[in-house]
Amino acid sequence: MNSIFDIDCMREYIHTCELGWQQGWHERNGGNLTYRMTQDEAALAEPYFTYHRPYVQMGVCAPHLAGEHFIATGSGKFFQNVKRAPQDNICIVQINDAGDSFRIVWGLEKGGRPTSEFESHFMNHAVRVKATDGACRVIYHAHPANVIALTYVLPLTSRDFSRALWKSATECPVVFPQGVGVVPWMVPGGPQIALATSELMKAFDAAVWAHHGLFASGPDFDTTFGLMHTIEKAAQIHVLALSCGQGIRQTISDDDLRAIARDFHVEINEDFLD
Repeated sequence: MNSIFDIDCMREYIHTCELGWQQGWHERNGGNLTYRMTQDEAALAEPYFTYHRPYVQMGVCAPHLAGEHFIATGSGKFFQNVKRAPQDNICIVQINDAGDSFRIVWGLEKGGRPTSEFESHFMNHAVRVKATDGACRVIYHAHPANVIALTYVLPLTSRDFSRALWKSATECPVVFPQGVGVVPWMVPGGPQIALATSELMKAFDAAVWAHHGLFASGPDFDTTFGLMHTIEKAAQIHVLALSCGQGIRQTISDDDLRAIARDFHVEINEDFLD
């Protein structure tokens, strides 16, 4: 191995950043991506680590993530620049033994810190690790326009959003059968929104931030990106249907949603069905 970029997870991480940029979900420095490395991946990357940067207190704590390593985008960095200069725009951080602080061990060579929303990512990782028996490794936050648009016209409830998305595209109840959570508008970057989002992510793979964007989680980059993409496509269909000016005349019925779940062997969230 000649470079840290020869590690598969690094290549996949950079590729996912590029895909998100191409979708138009990351204006300026918008959005962020974190990946919880496996022990084997961290061991492969360790020869490239340095330990001179100090630990930074997060304001949130998850002792079961002590010692973990995360790849993260940098605060104020642009997704469009990750592919051409990853060493300046992303980093790897190590969590301390208490699970309440991080230090940069690789990357951001021209200075900076992990995304300002790292605390939200960290707490979402904390709950998704428990909810998935350790399978979840990716948390992705982006600004897909149609999801954001719906936060101005739909009631800001998990039930209303889940139903609108499920009924907008047949694949949706298969891809996210538990639905999506919805977080009311809060100032981003602090412990309050981190805790509010992580509470919802105990039950959902994805959570909408009102007037801001979408959080998605998954076991790998393809699954997580696919979840984000599916939710945004369903939101786009709903926006297009509403924009026709005729109202929603017909859609997938609740019994049809149940039939989809039955035939595709998933358990749909009955609390969101009539």
